[in-house]
Amino acid sequence: MVLFEAILLIYFGFVASYTFFFAIAAIMGDAHRTPVLKPNVYTPKFCVLIPAYKEDTVIVNTAQRALDQSYPTAQYDVVVIADSLKSETLQQLHQLPITTVEVHFENSTKVKALNAAMAELPSTYDYGVILDADNVMEADFLQKLSVLFHSTGAKVIQGQRKPKNQQTTMAFLDGLSEAINTTIFRKGTSAVGWSSAISGSGFATAYPLLKKTMQAMDSVGGFDKELEILLLRQGHRVCYVHQLAVYDEKVGNSKSFQNQRKRWISSQYLYLTKYLGEGLEALARGRWAFVNSSILRNVPLPRLINIGLLTLCTGAAIMIHEHHQMAYWVWVAIFALNTIATFLAIPKAYYSFRMIKSILYLPSVFIRLILAFVQSKSANKKFIHTPHEV
Repeated sequence: MVLFEAILLIYFGFVASYTFFFAIAAIMGDAHRTPVLKPNVYTPKFCVLIPAYKEDTVIVNTAQRALDQSYPTAQYDVVVIADSLKSETLQQLHQLPITTVEVHFENSTKVKALNAAMAELPSTYDYGVILDADNVMEADFLQKLSVLFHSTGAKVIQGQRKPKNQQTTMAFLDGLSEAINTTIFRKGTSAVGWSSAISGSGFATAYPLLKKTMQAMDSVGGFDKELEILLLRQGHRVCYVHQLAVYDEKVGNSKSFQNQRKRWISSQYLYLTKYLGEGLEALARGRWAFVNSSILRNVPLPRLINIGLLTLCTGAAIMIHEHHQMAYWVWVAIFALNTIATFLAIPKAYYSFRMIKSILYLPSVFIRLILAFVQSKSANKKFIHTPHEV
């Protein structure tokens, strides 16, 4: 029993310390990590890739909005990768000044769709941008990217994903969750010079590098996690730029939330297992950015599960402290550190009465996440689609 408790304390101590360290790094790094931009001397050509699997509800609007860029029209192409779309949707897409690549698979994945499209497209692009079928870029997104690539010399840039919808409590909490992840896994890791986590969309990569790296992948879920690791293997750190924004639809109901998290949890531990050996080898060589992306970031359970379990364990330790072999204050200290770290990672814009009110919804979300964790074992064998509504 003592050994089991010690393991739990080590685990939760790691989670709390990791969260606190990168939350502080994000705050401290805000003042000096904004890239110094040089005057733009050229306009590289972009390929905006939008995989759309059964996204008839949103894809036409997304394609139309993707055309509303301040960047020179001749210097970017919008490419919709149409997978299992209705004929009427295809007709509407063909009427737009975009490229529509139709793909057909027995078992669809985003990696298959992207690879099939890039195999058909010309190799004349300088950079590739990947969006989800519901994403909307800010009007100067490509213009900012062109300046950023020129100024920083980076090969991969991840932008901020802002919530497009927050009407429901679930959507609000989903947006809050991503905002916390952005603080820790993107702003925080970038502030210490490590690689930002890729969000799955709203990022851009040198096109030849993207095409080459994607060809080596067969990911079913969580392709962004593997893409980041493979890019790091080639020596390319993902640069996070908070001022570069894409609006992303948040999950509006509990069922979709559970299915989405089931896919995410499955892919997280799949890649932890797959790249554990390489991560340990990187540890021996002091390659901390690779260790973080392949191991450290993939060890913790979803944040709300950690908060729920840590709360239960701390409460139990306090209640039975008279018969407890370990000092209960250790649990209290870890709980306090994790709580402080979590609040530090929440952007100021989220502090409101609505956030306080949404806390009442957390027990239900906690149960959904536990179910997602239990069901996650087989989730990476087949692509799980998260439908979009707006």
